Amino acid sequence: MTQSDIWRLSATDLTSLTRNGDLSAQDAVQASLDRMADVNPALNAVVEDLSAEALHRARALDQSRAKGEPTGPLHGVPVTIKVNVDQKGHATTNGVVALKDVIAPDDAPVVSNLEEAGAVVIGRTNTPEFSFRADTDNPLYGRTHNPWGAHISPGGSSGGAAAAVMAGVGALAHGNDIGGSLRFPAAATGAVTVKPGLGRVPAWNPSQQAERGLLAQSMSVQGLITRSAADLHLSMPSLIAPDPRDPFHVPIAWRGAPVEAPIKVAFTKNTFGYALHPEVEKALDTAHEALVDAGYVVDEIDPPDVFECGRIGYRTLMGEVLTLMKSDIEAAGSQKIRDIFDVYFQEFPPIVETELVHMLAKRSHYAREWSQFLQDYPLVLSPFLPQPFFKPDRDTEGAEGVHEVLGCAVYSYAMNFLGLPAACVPARLAELPQGPQPINVQIAARRWREDLAVDAAAAIEARVGQMCIPLWDKMRG
Repeated sequence: MTQSDIWRLSATDLTSLTRNGDLSAQDAVQASLDRMADVNPALNAVVEDLSAEALHRARALDQSRAKGEPTGPLHGVPVTIKVNVDQKGHATTNGVVALKDVIAPDDAPVVSNLEEAGAVVIGRTNTPEFSFRADTDNPLYGRTHNPWGAHISPGGSSGGAAAAVMAGVGALAHGNDIGGSLRFPAAATGAVTVKPGLGRVPAWNPSQQAERGLLAQSMSVQGLITRSAADLHLSMPSLIAPDPRDPFHVPIAWRGAPVEAPIKVAFTKNTFGYALHPEVEKALDTAHEALVDAGYVVDEIDPPDVFECGRIGYRTLMGEVLTLMKSDIEAAGSQKIRDIFDVYFQEFPPIVETELVHMLAKRSHYAREWSQFLQDYPLVLSPFLPQPFFKPDRDTEGAEGVHEVLGCAVYSYAMNFLGLPAACVPARLAELPQGPQPINVQIAARRWREDLAVDAAAAIEARVGQMCIPLWDKMRG
């Protein structure tokens, strides 16, 4: 393998070389940095280049290995970190101009966990203002572009992370998800991710001045965006390592107890009145067939009412946002983000005051219904979005735009409200009039069983292939 090809390696393949000495950490990192220099100017996915720090750390890892010291499971793997998470000595901007000088005093748990495992941070990735859009653009850094082309938004809020990793800039990309911010950009770019369940990955920003609201704490999770399901199995055990700064982290192993085979999967195409695009239906059918061929029992049956749960959950979150965040958005946000939030509040009328308390209580009702259903069906295969991914700035086009972007995405934010894990994996490459684009499906799982969701994603990936391969051919062409 030539130096110019190293950036193509998955994290799994990379570590098999770096840990046994067939490839130096420095060469692995340099290859990703070279790729970043080549493609990032057109993508604007990485908004802070950490080349010097990364090469210094890579050389230190090589020296450590040469002395016979143990190597971590992610030894020499280049990763990116989203700019809304603390990395010591760097600004945690959250895409907001007013926060450009908020320098983190220490690393967040996800950063320290990745580095403890041997990963090397090569850059920090873009996010929309306040990390609260399904698209990625802001006045501080500008727009991130989807490597598939200008006809598709890169998704958000982890749009920079997904665009970077799918373009070959780093083997792993950190992101987070309060309503879909790992899965939206994965779906936009054909990446693979799993939204962890509540309490799975330790989280905290040492730079924060106040604790987040209760729903922000319980719906928001940290995770990784990758090019393959295997890389999630490799990397997530490191990400979930305990950290005492998160008092609600649940320190359990990545791999749970074996589930009696064959595993039953509930399969639904229900889109609750939203039109199901033929290409999305084909992706669902392909995923269905892949799971059956892999030995799963797939039954077409609807899970508990995800529409009511999702809409109530997001309206409740909007109530918390209205109470705790609206003044910050008004004071520090651009006119564009203020206008978008006005439409959010129309699409999802905020639940406030006494009703807010009632809906927080009712969350347990929805979670219990799903918990009981998942006893019979440990996995649920569903659409992620009913239509192919939307164009850039669709959410700026008034009520109709926000309705298309978020209104129909109940399978996404319902999982945040429930606190359940959900993987997102490509199941088709659609050739549409505006250009090619991947179509992802979602696989929700029992609480604490992210591993089962990723196993199912791997089975679908084995049938469909990794979307980075046709993407790189397109980028080269």
